[in-house]
Amino acid sequence: MIEIQITKKKINYFQFDENRTEDGSELFFNGRVRSEEEGKVIKALEYEQYEGMAESELRSIAEESLQKYPISDLFCIHRIGKVLVGETSLHVGVWSKHRKEGFEAISYFISELKKRVPIWKWAVLIDGSKIPSKCNHK
Repeated sequence: MIEIQITKKKINYFQFDENRTEDGSELFFNGRVRSEEEGKVIKALEYEQYEGMAESELRSIAEESLQKYPISDLFCIHRIGKVLVGETSLHVGVWSKHRKEGFEAISYFISELKKRVPIWKWAVLIDGSKIPSKCNHK
């Protein structure tokens, strides 16, 4: 199963499911906004997406991940808009029989997301000005 969301709201994390008897590994990754970007102190990151295309590409990468690795499910929530320091901008969950495959799948998914998904970010400095992030997704 695949669940993909892009939201402007704060992320509500996926819940643990005690009824999963086939999966021995349940992995979650949370990408948070740190207080420094490009060597400058910031108060937020601002994310923008190519609407429709970003979600479609996330879904394609998730499907590839399920084909490439023996995982049961992959869920992803990516925020857009202004995300304050300390808040989560990316939440990914992967379920698999064993941790090795889960770690490989989550790593692959996030690496491909950063390369391929049309989501861009700007660092919002303390004075309110914005600078493009060199970490922008391609």
